[in-house]
Amino acid sequence: MAAKPPEGDPVQDAPEVAAPQHAAAGLPAIGHTLKMARQQMGVRRTARTLLKVNQKDGFDCPGCAWPEEDKRHTAEFCENGAKAVAEEATLRRVTPDFFAAHPVADLATRSGYWLGQQGRITQPMYLAEGADRYDAVTWERAFEIMAEELKALGSPDEAVFYTSGRTSNEAAFLLQLFAREFGTNNLPDCSNMCHESSGSALTQTIGIGKGSVSLEDLHQADLIVVAGQNPGTNHPRMLTALEKAKAAGAKIISVNPLPEAGLERFKNPQTPQGMIKGTALTDLFLQIRLGGDQALFRLLNKLIIETDGAVDEDFVRDHTHGFDDFAAAARDADWDETLAATGLERARIEQALAMVLASKRTIVCWAMGLTQHKHAVPTIREVVNFLLLRGNIGRPGAGVCPVRGHSNVPGDRTMGIFERPAPAFLDALDKEFGITSPRHHGFDVVRSIQALRDGEAKVFFAMGGNFVGATPDTDVTEAAMRRARLTVHVSTKLNRSHAVTGARALILPTLGRTDKDVQAGGKQFVTVEDSMGMVHASRGNLTPASPHLLSEPAIVARLARAVLGPASATPWEDFEKDYGTIRDRISRVVPGFEDFNARVARPGGFTLPHGPRDARRFTTDTGKANFTAAPVEYPALPEGRLLLQTLRSHDQYNTTIYGLDDRYRGIRGGRRVVLVNPDDARALGFADGAYADLVSEWKDGVERRAPGFRVVHYPTARGCAAAYYPETNVLVPLDATADTSNTPASKSVVVRLEQSPTA
Repeated sequence: MAAKPPEGDPVQDAPEVAAPQHAAAGLPAIGHTLKMARQQMGVRRTARTLLKVNQKDGFDCPGCAWPEEDKRHTAEFCENGAKAVAEEATLRRVTPDFFAAHPVADLATRSGYWLGQQGRITQPMYLAEGADRYDAVTWERAFEIMAEELKALGSPDEAVFYTSGRTSNEAAFLLQLFAREFGTNNLPDCSNMCHESSGSALTQTIGIGKGSVSLEDLHQADLIVVAGQNPGTNHPRMLTALEKAKAAGAKIISVNPLPEAGLERFKNPQTPQGMIKGTALTDLFLQIRLGGDQALFRLLNKLIIETDGAVDEDFVRDHTHGFDDFAAAARDADWDETLAATGLERARIEQALAMVLASKRTIVCWAMGLTQHKHAVPTIREVVNFLLLRGNIGRPGAGVCPVRGHSNVPGDRTMGIFERPAPAFLDALDKEFGITSPRHHGFDVVRSIQALRDGEAKVFFAMGGNFVGATPDTDVTEAAMRRARLTVHVSTKLNRSHAVTGARALILPTLGRTDKDVQAGGKQFVTVEDSMGMVHASRGNLTPASPHLLSEPAIVARLARAVLGPASATPWEDFEKDYGTIRDRISRVVPGFEDFNARVARPGGFTLPHGPRDARRFTTDTGKANFTAAPVEYPALPEGRLLLQTLRSHDQYNTTIYGLDDRYRGIRGGRRVVLVNPDDARALGFADGAYADLVSEWKDGVERRAPGFRVVHYPTARGCAAAYYPETNVLVPLDATADTSNTPASKSVVVRLEQSPTA
């Protein structure tokens, strides 16, 4: 029997704090998984659902994009994946009666945790202009409302079409096709907020904005560097790959401001030995200061160049460009500046160098800890320099590994969800459909918020996600959304974005990954692309939460018919009936998807081509892999201030809050905590357990305040602090973004701590 949702928001004023843990997974993970699954789904539904997660005949986990091996475990999921499934497959329901009882003003006072716990939305809901609460609306009327607003725009560029990473390939392809046939490239997506910096750096340096490694490469590596990433919480199944690499003799260097339990020791719940003892993963922990990664890799590159025989000269000569300029910049790297930028000891860097030189096959993995800084793109380019020096791209056991955070984020971009599409993609799209796509660039996430704020955009449509909760500068973002004429959210569950609306608003309930999808053409499946370029099918097995739900492809197809009308020659109705017809079109537009339907029908799917990995073929401007030479940057830290990074708790996936604990870090019963090095906290006059307001400082002089955070003395790097988002998104200025990628700089926010009246 599933548990009922909470009636009121839990009190979070006094979180309990214990010592951080030093191992991840094991029996506690199993117990926590089963407890949460039972609360949401009940016992029978839990077994029926979890045994289909990530199976070849099942559905892709709606959590992270980590790939699976060809041979699957019976339980092919992690704790946080099971939480994601349980939240979607919950037996709890949000009906029109719920909305009648809860005005929008009331929803706006609720926490993200409470909203998400209420259950699946069962009917389309409409907030009329001037109304105080949502009312049920028919699908026909919902599409009429959207068509009215879109047709009334002065320009198609006054509409914004946002995509969350959970969206399938088929739905993403249809959404970008509709947007471009409508006349805009305003197609921001969640990549703009996370790995856009990776894509920008990798496209320039190796010619493709994706990682170059497979699971087999990780298993074969001699050295794996994990930088700015916490796989124990964010990508737990990655720990299994690291464990397997360790068993084969690999060494692991962790580079992070915080020690993370998952990188210290992994207790694999799939094996008796793992449950009891586990495997120590990290051989060397470099506790780096926030934003110091570029300086670290630049110095390592200098030391490699200065070591006789360390550079793979044949690879550099035959496959790279720009070495001389890069080498000159690297030789200027300074020990004193590097130690100041990184906060590391010289002996630790020398130890890392020895491990690098001993490795013939090196992989660097990274996530938001590298991508969300002003200098994120040059930092990742420096990582590429590091790998190019020793020929570690395009051979087994070596390469770049940006670990994507949300299922099918890579696929959405492959399908054309991008505000700056390649001309070749648009040419192929136009040829296939007989349309003329706009060639001018559209809005990314930050630019979309600015456009809404400034009245340049008037309609906002979101395919999944929690845009308001995920974006920076909360007060600015919410004010911008409220200026819209219409906000539309295609959703499975409630979140903060449903309570921050334009003059009119729609909530369109959709099928989830776990749901059966039956259309006029029969039972359908969708496809996704994982973090390593594998494309495979996903088939839900549960009866949908309501007969009033539509699939994402159906929603886009019907919207397109309502807006474009008979003037469109695109067979939208056929696409809704049979997703195979969508895949046929994808196969003729997107390189690597030839014979899509036949190839994806094979169990496990297929791997997309990758020039650098497959043949050391680099489709850059020079035709080779590019060394780059950017000035070394790192955040300045004024006296009496801290550098704050926003991060997830263990009971969280992106903005979805599963619970109020972060057990690996010793936090229970609350989220408003700030982790501060004890020496820094004492120097600033804050005892452990004191309460502080966090106030960010930015060149615009605007005060951005997050009040009432319990100070936790925690072994983070000196000068650095950490707190959970979305609660601290309010501190991140909208204009504080990474150069080139325009990704919010959420990992290096200068803050001061002020005494808080909260106790």
